[in-house]
Amino acid sequence: MSELPQIRLKIDRRSSHPWVFQKMTEKPSLRVPNGCVVDIIERGGNWVGRGLWNGHSRISLRVLTSDRNEAIDEAFFERKLTQAIQWRRDMLKLDAVTDAYRVVHSEGDGLSGLIVDRFGKTIVLEFFSCGMYRFRETIQNVLARHYPDSNFYWFAEEHVQKQESFDCRTPEPPAPSVITEHGLRFRVAPGSKHKTGFFVDQRDNRRWLADFCEGKRVLDLCCNTGGFAVYAQALGKAEETVGVDLDESVIALAKQNANLNQARVRFVQADIFAWLRDIVPTGQRFDVVVLDPAKQTRDRDEIDYALKRYFDMNKLALGAVAPGGLLLTCSCTGLVKEEMFLETLRRAAWQAGRTIQVGNVSGAGPDHPFMVHVQEGRYLKAIWCRVL
Repeated sequence: MSELPQIRLKIDRRSSHPWVFQKMTEKPSLRVPNGCVVDIIERGGNWVGRGLWNGHSRISLRVLTSDRNEAIDEAFFERKLTQAIQWRRDMLKLDAVTDAYRVVHSEGDGLSGLIVDRFGKTIVLEFFSCGMYRFRETIQNVLARHYPDSNFYWFAEEHVQKQESFDCRTPEPPAPSVITEHGLRFRVAPGSKHKTGFFVDQRDNRRWLADFCEGKRVLDLCCNTGGFAVYAQALGKAEETVGVDLDESVIALAKQNANLNQARVRFVQADIFAWLRDIVPTGQRFDVVVLDPAKQTRDRDEIDYALKRYFDMNKLALGAVAPGGLLLTCSCTGLVKEEMFLETLRRAAWQAGRTIQVGNVSGAGPDHPFMVHVQEGRYLKAIWCRVL
């Protein structure tokens, strides 16, 4: 193994968390290119790990191994990616259920800064670190061996490129394609502004929701491309299903998804705040209500703003639930912890004059694993409530 640049820590390492922040590292005496592999030396002089360096980023080091004999090379990515794929295919047996799932969940699969989603023959890579982006060809080559005949699309969000100081040269988006999930069909569009193309993290929650919907009136708020609404109608046999979203483009895709499954869903393009304020005074109530809004913030300084948004949305949504009905309310904002979200829901119920009975708290499917020492990977909260 050739000698690598060394990055020294200002502290002795007493954590197995893969993130090391800039304030904990010494500035290297010689220039170390951002994104390169480095050896990590703690304050006492001991070698403690090997990972990806980025002196521009708040997360200056992403530790990938604590084994001094393990190189960060193609063989490393072959091992890590194979382990990730075996978990999905051999343990979870997802190929029997769907051809769309998360293949790599960043720190949860030991590959900090990388997300990989599969949508049929399209593999989408999302980069959160300059270092992972530098290994994109290696990663793609390994994935191509496991998923032959696939086409690849990759991207990094603009705020990530700015924070990590790299230019992600994104190819032309692939044409929308159709994936299957629990026997249902959905058109997905990687390269759209909504994540990697489809919310695969809600797959198990969509399937479970269908069990509550037979003969019921169902409302899907922030419905996006119609996942919950289509499940409620096509698998759940709901009497009536309404989906509401402000985004005209996702409503168009949601209508296509309903047609693909011969599901009669009424989709409404509207702001959910205005729409709920209009319909609740008329006495309209739904037996099952889903509220699954987009991420509310990425900034720790805006957590209070995010909680206020969740409070306002849930207070209004509770008013649309029939007595004894079900509310499935979700938060995918990682900075909002489960206890914060539950407290916000408690206050919203109090203000709405409703009592809620929590039956379950779920999250993303098991293709989104998290390490017990890296709780940041546990971002999705799905609260199943009976509303009295």
